[in-house]
Amino acid sequence: MTVKRKIEVFSAGCPVCDEAVELVRNAACPSCDISVLDMRQIDVAQRAKALGVRSLPAVAIDGRLADCCSTRGIDEATLRAAGLGRPLSS
Repeated sequence: MTVKRKIEVFSAGCPVCDEAVELVRNAACPSCDISVLDMRQIDVAQRAKALGVRSLPAVAIDGRLADCCSTRGIDEATLRAAGLGRPLSS
């Protein structure tokens, strides 16, 4: 029996997510077992949250969120610094 690397791609089905799926599929080797997971399903969303997914698309490899996918996401302080919550001055 061959051991396979487990690759999970968390997707919302948008064009950006589709590009990520294509990238992963093109970079994968025969020992990669790729699953494309639909974030609109509650069990998938719960799995993503448990892994620390904060934005999409995201990729987990062997049960660990890839470093490139772990630092993004909405941050209130950053949004406020950009102007959220403050009216435009005339």
